[in-house]
Amino acid sequence: MSRKHVFSSSAFEEKARYARAVVQDGWVFVSGTMGQDPDTGKMPEDFTAQARNSFAVIERALAEAGSGLEDVVRCGVFLKRREDVSALVGLLAEKFDRVRPANTTVLCEFPAPDALVEIEVTARIGGGRDADS
Repeated sequence: MSRKHVFSSSAFEEKARYARAVVQDGWVFVSGTMGQDPDTGKMPEDFTAQARNSFAVIERALAEAGSGLEDVVRCGVFLKRREDVSALVGLLAEKFDRVRPANTTVLCEFPAPDALVEIEVTARIGGGRDADS
């Protein structure tokens, strides 16, 4: 199967020469996605708004790849502040209610000073149909 690239409106993709997602052999690998508003490019101050923005961009990339959150098998989350873990847990529970992907969450710093979260996912196209409850 040939490689397909999915791009968003992020200027960083062009500058750093990466794709928002790469689709190959039925897998979708979505790059780490910070929480800028996908329409305005502005970074909200609120953690939940940033995390929701990250998921909005991720969901668009997955859809363009022929996939969706139901196909996610792995989710990696990078947080700036420990106090945002509780809000993160609630959002992950909402987004992955029945999917239950593998997850790693790491506390770290970001090159973008206002960033509070970065999320990446890996999905198997059509994999969600086999998910057990």
